[in-house]
Amino acid sequence: VQLQASGGGLVQAGGSLRLSCAASGRTLSTYAMGWFRQAPGKEREFVAAISRYGATTDYTDSVKGRFTISRVNAKNTVYLQMNNLNPEDTAVYYCAADTAFGTVAKMYDYWGQGTQVTVSS
Repeated sequence: VQLQASGGGLVQAGGSLRLSCAASGRTLSTYAMGWFRQAPGKEREFVAAISRYGATTDYTDSVKGRFTISRVNAKNTVYLQMNNLNPEDTAVYYCAADTAFGTVAKMYDYWGQGTQVTVSS
């Protein structure tokens, strides 16, 4: 499966962005999906994950209540709605796919190219 992330940009603190991850090559429902992010000088970290049909989601503590992961399998697309953004959310955001649901980056087999999110104070 090929993944294409989009929707990043520059936003002021308190603002919102919605990231999209479009899948091609295989049916999206084959995969659990995750969003990860990597800030300069830091390791890639888990942000959110969603199971194959959306019944289960998980979030890292720092984004709970602010970010929402969702998917529309008929559109082969996964979303990350990000509200009340703060400068600590600045990073390159990556979507990833795997047949198993999880929060660990190294378990994901397929990755998109990343989209930059910059939050100004």
